[in-house]
Amino acid sequence: MSAYRPPVEEMLFVQRQVAGLAQVLALEAFAEVDEALVRQVLEEAGRFACQELEPLAAVADRQPARLEDGRVVTPPGFAEAYRRFVEGGWNGLAFPPEWGGQGLPWLVNGAVAEIWNATNMTFELCPLLTQAGIEALLAHGSDQQKRLYLPKLVEGRWTAAMCLTEPQAGTDLGALRTRAERRGDHYRLFGQKIFITFGEHDMAENIIHFVLARLPDAPAGTRGISLFLVPKFLPDEAGRPGARNDFRCIKLEEKLGIHGSPTCVMVYGEREGAVGFLVGREHEGMRCMFTMMNNARLAVGIEGLGLAEAAYQRALAYARERIQGTRQGRRVAIVEHPDVRRMLLSMRARIAAMRALCYLANAANDLAHHHPDGEIRRRAAGRVALLTPMVKAWCTDQAVDICSTALQVHGGAGFIEETGIARFYRDVRITPIYEGTNGIQARDLVGRKLTLENGRLPWELLEELRAELIAHNDGPTAPLAPALADALARVEAATRTLQQADADAREAVATAYLHAFSATVGAFLLARGARRAANDPAGAAWPQLAQWFVTRELPPALAGLVDPVIALTLLDPAPLAVD
Repeated sequence: MSAYRPPVEEMLFVQRQVAGLAQVLALEAFAEVDEALVRQVLEEAGRFACQELEPLAAVADRQPARLEDGRVVTPPGFAEAYRRFVEGGWNGLAFPPEWGGQGLPWLVNGAVAEIWNATNMTFELCPLLTQAGIEALLAHGSDQQKRLYLPKLVEGRWTAAMCLTEPQAGTDLGALRTRAERRGDHYRLFGQKIFITFGEHDMAENIIHFVLARLPDAPAGTRGISLFLVPKFLPDEAGRPGARNDFRCIKLEEKLGIHGSPTCVMVYGEREGAVGFLVGREHEGMRCMFTMMNNARLAVGIEGLGLAEAAYQRALAYARERIQGTRQGRRVAIVEHPDVRRMLLSMRARIAAMRALCYLANAANDLAHHHPDGEIRRRAAGRVALLTPMVKAWCTDQAVDICSTALQVHGGAGFIEETGIARFYRDVRITPIYEGTNGIQARDLVGRKLTLENGRLPWELLEELRAELIAHNDGPTAPLAPALADALARVEAATRTLQQADADAREAVATAYLHAFSATVGAFLLARGARRAANDPAGAAWPQLAQWFVTRELPPALAGLVDPVIALTLLDPAPLAVD
């Protein structure tokens, strides 16, 4: 069975030639970071992941997290690996040095997270959620909350959990029933939350829950939700974990995959009520929550990327080793069969597009936070907002199909647990569901992102792609220019139509539009890399990958673009009626 090898050269090529690494490193915030340091970080992350995390992934799949007498016990080796993860400073890679972080770009952090997910996604889910909690506190926490919680969360000594979903209110957060009661300088919480990843575990000395709840006088719906910081152990005056708070895990879910990650049912306030502290202002919890959610959505897209890369590597190794069939009178490895090569090339081309899209979003995040020009910060923040549903939905949809294809390359052996490839398929299947299903991401794209800032967010990106199209009129990517121009024109036309359509019509084609827009951006990014590959040996494969993607992957994505009114008519529920 092959081991994962971090594709460091490919990662650096995408950062350097596609995502704009030089522009990010030119920011004052990263004055002490250069490409040599970025390479060193990626290589060291690869060593840590392959030595510490990858060996635990199969173990965790067979020996899931378990609930024992109210304690959640993580799989063998997880707690020790997490301690070494924290000691290595990996938890705070992208956070400000003033809170104990490394101060590196999100562009670098995203590439490192790809490595964590490729080797052990179930482990990475814990720091992923801590990262989201840190973002919420940086944006909305009080000075006291920042001083007390950020250093320990950034270090990783304490972890965070997002506590949103309830049994009767999945995505419909306006229907949540967890209540909060004012008690002087704090609140008491009562209720139940489900699907709480790493809500309880044995890897850290404290777990900080970010809980959505409703005050007695709150308005109905999402306008009446507040966000509360609820520590497992209440910190004492010195900031040490003190008294146990009034909440506990009553059940762990049995899941299709990600067995090593504890998915908890949490109950708050069985006695006097769980002590919580308001984050932000009362009734503005959704705004605070979306800071966490959007961070996590980008991170879930990278989950898909990491799992797809790891599954592809295993499929390629198996195809090179598996001898079956003949060609020109000789026994050959299956990698020599054209249909197997078709699957492998499709996987690699899509992974390249996914990586480019993920890294581009993270680079925009760095510009949004640190560029000195306010207009550039605004455009970059808008770009992150626009790309977030694409990164989350398109990359995870592609990842599920890529992991399925990796299993297919293995043939019958892929369906047997002994080969290990089935674990990737089972684990990746959660990613289109996490942090708002991919249908919700599509609704967000057509319902919110196409209307923000008077509808200019998509046009700023489309205008940049149209300007870039000129560069493809000659040179190595000239053969791709007609298909790129056609794709761009079709997405532009669909964008105009959707910006004028009503909500139901937009939703009828939302997923198709997201896939077409994402694939078009991916095609342009591949073409960008292919054009620059002549001067960068690390991109030697990109001209072929770009040609494959534009020729074979882009047309099916564009085929889904139909008139939204016609699409809505086709969705008439009559054929679904049951007597």
